[in-house]
Amino acid sequence: MNTNKGLARAEQIYLNRDSVARSFKAAGKKTAGYFCCYPPSELVTALDYVPFRIIGDMNEPLTEADTYLPTVMCYFYRSIMDIAIKGKYDYIDAFIGAHACDGAERVSYIWRSYINNPCSYYLDVPHTDRDAALDFFKAQIIYMKEVLEKSAAKKATIADIKDAIKIHNKQRSLVRRLYGLNKSDPPLISGSEMLKVMVSIMSLPPEDGNQLLEEVIEEVKQRTDGPRKKSGRILVWGSLIDHVAFTDLIESCDLNIVIDDTAIGSRSFWIDVDELDDPFESLAIRYLKKIVCPRTFRDTRKTRAEDLENRFAYLKKMAQDWNVNGVYMNIIRNCDIHGYEIPEVRDYFASMGLPTLVIEQDYATTALEPLRTRFQAFAESL
Repeated sequence: MNTNKGLARAEQIYLNRDSVARSFKAAGKKTAGYFCCYPPSELVTALDYVPFRIIGDMNEPLTEADTYLPTVMCYFYRSIMDIAIKGKYDYIDAFIGAHACDGAERVSYIWRSYINNPCSYYLDVPHTDRDAALDFFKAQIIYMKEVLEKSAAKKATIADIKDAIKIHNKQRSLVRRLYGLNKSDPPLISGSEMLKVMVSIMSLPPEDGNQLLEEVIEEVKQRTDGPRKKSGRILVWGSLIDHVAFTDLIESCDLNIVIDDTAIGSRSFWIDVDELDDPFESLAIRYLKKIVCPRTFRDTRKTRAEDLENRFAYLKKMAQDWNVNGVYMNIIRNCDIHGYEIPEVRDYFASMGLPTLVIEQDYATTALEPLRTRFQAFAESL
């Protein structure tokens, strides 16, 4: 097996993200670490930073975070703060926080105060997608560019940004193609393999990520040793999953993860940036209006049924196109934005006749094994 290509390369990057990032630094490149789906990676790329998704560590006990954050806060962001305080992300040259949720906002401000990155920016993301919010967000994106330019010691021209948009749109197209290979039964790539690929491309310059995706797509299309057929073809919705210990557990219980709507997954890549004359307008529209996340409130419709259809019709299309027969709704403990959305999303799936399993988990590998019987029972019900 060639460990420098395809799935094997993705696994190596997934297992060695810190070493990969440090190798960029050794080669004279700068890394921009960011939270969630909302900071426009195109601006980072246009300024020659490597966009690097900041995630937590499910294997690392929380020993420092509680000095800075309340214990009732999201376990994921507490984990991020904990490992950052311990020096894990000391290779980051520019930090981009974002108001994805209250937890992300709190950690963004504390990070700026206690983690010594050369550049730090907080992206204030409105919680509505109305016209005034879009105008405000566009101004925030322009300001983000200006702040990063000072650290990068270069300017990003309109042409630079448009070129970056094309590169990232290509990546989104490749991600959708890879997910599309799971429409077959059995799927061609497992949920754990997909997760390794997604974390890997969030750790690389987009051109390198695109090459990796192309390698994986060609490998997966030709493989004969992919996942076997199982009782469950499930869609995963909710809080992010960034550790394969969790997906391995799920898929060991006679369930295939064939599609997802999570932040370390399809949600970050499903919609392209429109190539308008004004790239800042294009970015503002895509990131604020087109990313569907419960942290953004949208205008309601006349009836609840109409409102659910307006908000979640994309989930119906996913479920139909990937022929799922069950939904796992994943909530990291104290993730309020997804927790509050559970009743609405669950009712919507119920209206489609799809059974759901809801679990609030502690974002720790040591807490996973007791969940096994729940996934096994869910598979048996399918």
